[in-house]
Amino acid sequence: MAGLPADAGFAVLQITDPVGEPLPNAEITLTSSETGRRMVRTTSDPYGLVTAALPHGTYAVMATLEGLQPAHRTLDVIAGTRPAPQSIQLLSGQTPELPQPGVWLIDPPHTAIRFVARHVGMANVHGRFTRFEGGIRVAEQVEDSYLEISIEAASIATGNRSRDDHLRSADFLDVERHPYLHFASNRFIHRSGSKWTVQGTLTLHGVSRTVSLDTNYLGAVNGGYGEELRCAARATAELHREDYTLNWRNMLARGIAIVGPTVQLEMDVQAMYRTHDTPTPPQ
Repeated sequence: MAGLPADAGFAVLQITDPVGEPLPNAEITLTSSETGRRMVRTTSDPYGLVTAALPHGTYAVMATLEGLQPAHRTLDVIAGTRPAPQSIQLLSGQTPELPQPGVWLIDPPHTAIRFVARHVGMANVHGRFTRFEGGIRVAEQVEDSYLEISIEAASIATGNRSRDDHLRSADFLDVERHPYLHFASNRFIHRSGSKWTVQGTLTLHGVSRTVSLDTNYLGAVNGGYGEELRCAARATAELHREDYTLNWRNMLARGIAIVGPTVQLEMDVQAMYRTHDTPTPPQ
């Protein structure tokens, strides 16, 4: 093969999910069985494919993706060949027991709502909202559950007073006219293992848009203020400022926007199962 050393061949892998669909972003390592040296570490492409040129020999293959069981294979690379893809299927991992049906109240002292925005085209600014409330109504069929959360816009905090005042102003959140951000779900979708997508409507700056939260359910335990039952999850989403008419623009002399067009939203949530004696979170 043109450009390929005489002693080299190709390893070609096709990574699939538990139902046989191509699986992107799986982490793949290939280690020489003869030397124990790790030769390749990469991720599968959007079609679940991995292709690598390697010296002739035998390799140990490991494929992993969070929420799924790791898969191990042995692969022979033959000099001068490019074989058809070898299929590797990642099966569902051990899934945390789902929360029991009922109302779960978000616990603010053990919940964080953060965001990351690009600044001057090269660095990130990290911030958070410090005042919010909400809860989850878990249905008998979890797919029928409902999440609602209300966030006080003026509670935005980035660690810089003048920047926070600017973010509260009419240039950005305009907290006098739009005091709250609000999210209400309309669909829970199970992806695989502990991974879910929570779809819903986010109202921000007086504009409502559909948002999908990529969610990793972390399980339920007894613990906390009074050994109450609580569950936890982590969720992320990408928001586009202009979708919510947050159109403030200011450019550096080089034409680089001071504030980037997208914002990464991150939520680490703990919620307590509501009973007649559920404790009130401290202020």
